[in-house]
Amino acid sequence: MFRCLLRLVAAGIVAGWLALVAAPAFAAALALTAADARVSLAGHVEILEDPAAALDIDAVRRSEHASRFAAAAGGGDLNLGYSASAWWLRVTVQPAADAGGRRLLEVAFPTLDRVEFFPPDGGTAVVAGDERPFAERPLRHRHFVFPVDLRPGEAQTLHLRVQSAGSLTVPLTLWQPAALHAADQDAYGAHALYYGMLLALGLYNLLLWFSLRERSYLAYVAFVAAMAVGQLAQGGLGYQYLWPDGQAWQAIAFSSGYAATGLFGALFTRTFLATYRHHPRLDRLIVGLALSFAAAALAPLLVPYRLAAIATSLVGVIFSAVAVGAGIVCLRRGDAGARFFLAAWTLLLAGVAVMGLRNMALLPTNFLTANGIQIGSALEMLLLSFALADRIHLLRREKEAAQADALRAERARIEALERSERELEGRVEARTCELAEANARLTESETQLREMAHHDALTGLANRLLLFDRIAHAQQRATRQGTAFAVLLIDLDGFKAVNDTLGHDAGDQLLRIVARRLQDSVRAADTVARIGGDDVVILVEEAGDAAVLQALADKIVAGLCQPAAVAAGNITIGASVGIARWPTNGDGAQALLRAADQAMYAAKRIGRNRVARAGGR
Repeated sequence: MFRCLLRLVAAGIVAGWLALVAAPAFAAALALTAADARVSLAGHVEILEDPAAALDIDAVRRSEHASRFAAAAGGGDLNLGYSASAWWLRVTVQPAADAGGRRLLEVAFPTLDRVEFFPPDGGTAVVAGDERPFAERPLRHRHFVFPVDLRPGEAQTLHLRVQSAGSLTVPLTLWQPAALHAADQDAYGAHALYYGMLLALGLYNLLLWFSLRERSYLAYVAFVAAMAVGQLAQGGLGYQYLWPDGQAWQAIAFSSGYAATGLFGALFTRTFLATYRHHPRLDRLIVGLALSFAAAALAPLLVPYRLAAIATSLVGVIFSAVAVGAGIVCLRRGDAGARFFLAAWTLLLAGVAVMGLRNMALLPTNFLTANGIQIGSALEMLLLSFALADRIHLLRREKEAAQADALRAERARIEALERSERELEGRVEARTCELAEANARLTESETQLREMAHHDALTGLANRLLLFDRIAHAQQRATRQGTAFAVLLIDLDGFKAVNDTLGHDAGDQLLRIVARRLQDSVRAADTVARIGGDDVVILVEEAGDAAVLQALADKIVAGLCQPAAVAAGNITIGASVGIARWPTNGDGAQALLRAADQAMYAAKRIGRNRVARAGGR
């Protein structure tokens, strides 16, 4: 039912379009001279729709159908969009007395399913199309080329019948054989340059991926490969040289190739701009479009090709706007590589959008719309190479800056040592013992100061300064390794009552006991810190499993509920624990502690000796 409805809607759109742009009049005969080496037939074509695909050449030539031909309006090549009908095309030419002989009629759209040419002398029809083996074409050419023998001085009518599940674009050109051969040399040379550039850029970035192992380079290589498949199918070179007997693959390579291009383009956008880290909503939209491209690439296996091609065109137009918008957002954020990305993808996706709108018959077919994706992709590949090279340059600068900082620190250390050595040499004989004692006192003082600066004097636990430093290092490691970590904020239930009833000495003894129990409960790599009063924080490294964190928190609560022996007697307290994970609940020490604090108060509200996780996760 849906297919029938879609077919009726498409037929209605095409019919309405024809009603607006076609005039029910016969086009005048096209005059040919001997000097006309290349003649575009755009503007001289008359068309007749055959919705049931039931007419043959004899019926078309009879007056009742011949009078129904309408002159196609517009100066560009004929574009009928996506149509299930068969279409008859008619062109009348009148060679001059010295302009007869062999001409070549070129249909420059290699993805048409079936093209039938009927010579003006009523001879046998010549059939071509991408549903037939390449070897059956009348001439070995990437486009459909039909020999035409014209009688001088006479008006003669050429008929074509075209039908295709994809876009029905029919660019027609009448050539002198030598002129077509010369034009082919230039075209094949341009294609060789274009595909050579794709190959070079793909291999270069593949080598960079092997060296750097950064996903954006691999996505770029896959994008280039998919682009090459789509271009080879669209330009006819793939069918001519790579899969001449693969009719089934040729039938879907154009749509599926460009759908795969969109898929890998979306993945490249996501990894290069790191939208998954900085713009989660935009990232979800890009992932959704990537999945849509993947579905469109596989759709020809399950649904009619026309639906898959329409879906690819529509998703391509949408993704054009989204990718450019992502580039603008990241450029405003200050991402240095976004300027190259935005320029490159604006050019490419403008070409994709032009091609999609042309395939939907919303734009006329001309040189710009027919070759927009080739022009845009060539410029885009070069600019994206600049973007990736700029990223390498940025990484190199950061590495060089880090090395320079390390070198300056090493030089400063060496200079300090040299000064110390010179001072020691001058006093070594008279003050050897005194200097040794001074050095010992200095070392001890430094150790004590370092200990005091980073540890709590009462419990010996890390203090807030050391905790924040270790959280920052944990965040850097987790970012590099793709792991997570967590903080547990522990508040002692009943501690205030101990201070109020037994005194602060008992409270201090209890805090030292709690510190030992907490240190015994965690790994050596984890950090236990007292950040004030009875608030204690545990930094848990590589905490990827929520169940493991829950078990650890439950273990801590159970351990702290055990009686503690102080000078005033045995004391029993409880604990409320709040858990926050990076990066889910915050992207820094302050944010994580705030989330853990909120979770801890949530645990208190539901009762003592409870554990709560930030965000309920």
